[in-house]
Amino acid sequence: MNKAQVFELLEQNKNPRGIENWQKLTETGGLSSFGIGLTVQRKLAKQIGKNRPLAHELWATDNYDAKVLGLLIDDPKQITTEQAEQQVEELNSGMLRHVFSSCDATLAKSSVAFEVAKSWLNSDDEVRRSCAYGLIYELSKKKAKVYTDEFFLSVISNINKNADKESKRVQLAMGGALMGIGKRNLELNRAALDVAERIGPIDFNEDGQKCDPFDVVKHLTSDYLKKKLGIA
Repeated sequence: MNKAQVFELLEQNKNPRGIENWQKLTETGGLSSFGIGLTVQRKLAKQIGKNRPLAHELWATDNYDAKVLGLLIDDPKQITTEQAEQQVEELNSGMLRHVFSSCDATLAKSSVAFEVAKSWLNSDDEVRRSCAYGLIYELSKKKAKVYTDEFFLSVISNINKNADKESKRVQLAMGGALMGIGKRNLELNRAALDVAERIGPIDFNEDGQKCDPFDVVKHLTSDYLKKKLGIA
């Protein structure tokens, strides 16, 4: 499949309601959109298949949905730190940050993800900090020995220290990281829960939006998780 065919596919799957919602947003970075939700975008990515050259062509467009597909169909085995640094500089839409670092995109599956996340955690750049926490959410699902409790406890401490000073975008990414970390084991659950309770629900709405605040505590105290971690 080539770029023109991908845009035909996007046109076929456009969502008028999604387009209307996109046009109401303030952080679109000047990108156009077909209004397609992430669930459908993932299905389209599977239909297209992994294709690194095409991924880079789609990323270079000024369309949000095409950029998302570019992130989803890239080859994680070939992603380098240099590519990550270049793309993070080009995240001209707030919502692209989340897909870039999380949402099953390929950066989190790459061999450079852990080092990139660590280097971005204390960056002076807000976008990099936001993406660092998005990556840590994805990495929190993995069981490799390199992902130690000590590392995740340091992230929790970092969030506790800095959350009140951050923007909504970074706070939302921090909340995701807390949620992921707190599902790993009992010690991390207690540490993440303490911080989540202090921060409280995270209201990430832009003007005119009415989504419920992100309640990390609710996720870390679910009956399922209590049973999994042996919490009485």
